[in-house]
Amino acid sequence: MTSPSGPSHTGVVVGLDIGGSKTHGVLWRDGGKAAEATSGSANVQNVTPVEAAANLLSLFTALGDPAVSRVVAGSGGVDTPDDVERLRALIAPHAPGARIEILHDTRLILAAGRAVEGIAVIAGTGSVAWGVAEGNEARSGGWGYLLGDEGSGYWVAREAARATLHRADLGLEPDELGRLVLERNALASPTGLIGLFHSSAGRGHWASQSSLVFQAADLGTPAAVGIIGRAADALASLVLDVASVIGSKGPVIIGGGLAVNQPLLQEALRGTLRGHGFDDVVFLTQDPVMGVEFLLQR
Repeated sequence: MTSPSGPSHTGVVVGLDIGGSKTHGVLWRDGGKAAEATSGSANVQNVTPVEAAANLLSLFTALGDPAVSRVVAGSGGVDTPDDVERLRALIAPHAPGARIEILHDTRLILAAGRAVEGIAVIAGTGSVAWGVAEGNEARSGGWGYLLGDEGSGYWVAREAARATLHRADLGLEPDELGRLVLERNALASPTGLIGLFHSSAGRGHWASQSSLVFQAADLGTPAAVGIIGRAADALASLVLDVASVIGSKGPVIIGGGLAVNQPLLQEALRGTLRGHGFDDVVFLTQDPVMGVEFLLQR
């Protein structure tokens, strides 16, 4: 790890962390943090371009400085040059003439952990891992909920719905996990989950319910404990994929709302990774957007 000392950037710089559920922005003026704000997601894989534009307008308005000279934005869903240019076009009206850099959001995770090399993992609404070592880069996952996102908040909540429906198919009454899921969604029976899951309720709606699994696990509900174990295995698999390409054993820096807020998942993931020889595992204690400051100092 490397820890540059002191700010080395001047002017007005905005850092953005564009996640599946929210966008977090910080404004630095001559190296000092001057403003901070959040808005809804500006990731067009999660919201429409109109919603993304409105959320960015709200964010930049709240940050309150029109003289932005540089924007560094970390986002999911920027997998191709076209993706990058679409996001750049959404940001540009709010920072006329500014230099706009678009990064995959995993880069912010590694930087927020103040690591130059290693493996970054995001377990939030979605899931992905990326790493770099000795000039080699690799990524695993981040394909979106229709193709993957195993171990993410959305996936955990989906598995809770599936477990609830499976018990109903077997003629069993809902367990504690099922009761929590039905209560949160104001449903009288498990079969109501089928229509609701295929309705307009989006990824954020379900990802926010992942906490129910951890509540049920605290009560010893076997289905919930099993979901957490499978989530840890899935996230560890992303790390192993990346490590196999870049030849690195860490550090592993882990961020995302699910990972940093759920101790049971942290314990399971740390144990699984340790079993594969990864001893330097860090869960972020600061917001990923602060990784922009580290990048600016390099």
